Order: sequence, then structure tokens, then C-alpha cells
Amino acid sequence: MRIFLIFNIFLYICFSQDSFLTKYEYAKMLYENPRGVGCHLCHGRDAKGLVIARYKQKGKIKELRAPDITKIDFKKFYKKLRSKKVRNVMPSYFLTRSEIKALYFYIKNIKR
Repeated sequence: MRIFLIFNIFLYICFSQDSFLTKYEYAKMLYENPRGVGCHLCHGRDAKGLVIARYKQKGKIKELRAPDITKIDFKKFYKKLRSKKVRNVMPSYFLTRSEIKALYFYIKNIKR
């Protein structure tokens, strides 16, 4: 009986937590490295966008800038991440819906 009780307590402790990471930590990890290339490299640590490249066009200096994604709604965010358009500058990733939700949670809750 005692062994059964100890075993049940052990199982409860092992399976009572889903993860050692918090929701925020998991989302931050995804933001900084989803499939090898982090969102922060173009969108910045604060998700407000960075200059990706500067180039000359017709004698004028132009900038290619990643957009601020902190104010985007979830539907548009999801659609952009699922887009397969070749002309987009942003690379496409295979992310699950739960990973996309985690990324969205992160950009809405970035600790500045």
C-alpha cells in the first residue's frame, strides 16, 4: 500500500506540469529561432521591424524594411505565416497552429 501511494505521488509530480518552460519562454524561443532563422533578425527584438537592406534605385537610396508586427490582428498574422507566395521577402516556415498562436502571444506580450 505504501509503495502504491509513493508511486501515485511520483506520477502526479511527473505529469502535473506540461512543461518546464512557461508559455512566454516557449513563445520567445520560437520567436528567436523557428526552424533555424529567428523572427527577431528582421522584425527586431521588440517586433517593431528593422531595416533588412539598403539599395539604390534610380540614384536614390531605398530601404527594405520588415514591418511592425505588434499591432497586427491574429487573422492577418496567421494568413501571412501560412502564405506560400514566392514574391514575399519573408521566408515560409512550417509552423503548427499552436506555434503560430504562441508567436502571436509573444509579440503581444514582449517584455520591453
